[in-house]
Amino acid sequence: MATNSNVLQMNRAKNPARREAQSTSTLLLKKGTPDMWLFFITVFLVGIGVIMVFSASYYDTLSSDPFEYLKRQGAFAGIGLVIMLLAMNVNYLKYRFTAKYLLYGTFFLLAVVFFFEDIHSVHRWIPLGIINLQPSEVAKFTLSIYLADRLSKRNADPNDLPKVLGPLVLIVGLALLLIYKEPDLGAAVTLAGICVAILFSAGLSWFYIFGTALAGGGLVYLLIRSSEYQMLRIQGFLDPWSDPLNTGYQVINSYFALGSGRFWGVGIGGSRQKLGFLPEQSTDFIFSITGEELGFIGAGFIMILFLLLAWRGYLIALHCPGLYGSLLAVGITTSLVFQAALNLGVVTGALPVTGIALPFLSYGGSSLLMSMGSVGVLLNISRYHL
Repeated sequence: MATNSNVLQMNRAKNPARREAQSTSTLLLKKGTPDMWLFFITVFLVGIGVIMVFSASYYDTLSSDPFEYLKRQGAFAGIGLVIMLLAMNVNYLKYRFTAKYLLYGTFFLLAVVFFFEDIHSVHRWIPLGIINLQPSEVAKFTLSIYLADRLSKRNADPNDLPKVLGPLVLIVGLALLLIYKEPDLGAAVTLAGICVAILFSAGLSWFYIFGTALAGGGLVYLLIRSSEYQMLRIQGFLDPWSDPLNTGYQVINSYFALGSGRFWGVGIGGSRQKLGFLPEQSTDFIFSITGEELGFIGAGFIMILFLLLAWRGYLIALHCPGLYGSLLAVGITTSLVFQAALNLGVVTGALPVTGIALPFLSYGGSSLLMSMGSVGVLLNISRYHL
């Protein structure tokens, strides 16, 4: 990210007018083929995800339709592929003209979601029949567009506290507060990471970055201290064996799953932890089942795919001819990679349980469609290069 930020700042400093103008006609003259590395990395991840969701959910659906999750995730993957292909062929500059309205719509969804409560007494999804819309997933994409648009305008200095940085912090802070109150701390942390990455790439000084990190860390500490539920999660993270049947239950069974897989795995369908032992095995802890069935070699392959996705995404940001496209590419790439890093940290016990999904692999239509649509936009950005 440091290299990415330096290049973006140098390009902006050398010719701010060129970076701001981003002439559509000029970009069209330079339009080329999309980044096929990124395309096939995404297809591989989605394909693995459909297979693993079917394997992880098969036991839970034996009493009804054992192919239920496979049908639904397969359908979402098919729809997501169509959305990705369409987004790949829509000029990404068009999104900036609706950035303000997308932001308004996002806050509307983040407010409306509190009228809907699921069986766990949380407010994270808006039921729309065949799919449950998760506003926090929408926010990751729309706020990336808004920040990229705002910070790429002429004379938009991210270090200008009263005119630029202050208003953006208020907007992002309100979104984070609404998501936290759902409650969804994992999504809030992910969104914060995306926004910091975009601001840093736009030239935000280290003074503000360190200040934000200290203030944010202190706030998270106070929020955790004030919540008995969050404190129990921290306790389960620090010493899962102190309460193996409650706060440490998920992590301990995730250890068992990953450890049982060894190098080659027990084979697809052979997981024992999915037989009623590991909760959320097809969503938040899908990687644990993947590690058990595909072993170190399969789990390592998935991690390599995410590293390749990060490489291609940030490379696209470096080569984009406009600051808006560069910042948007940073936001999208960070959203996918940072969320994956958080999920892998949770299932391996390196981070407290936050209830965050693994992009492309975890079961869920809202997350999969937004992730694939975001990659489609990133692929379109890759068609325009210096």
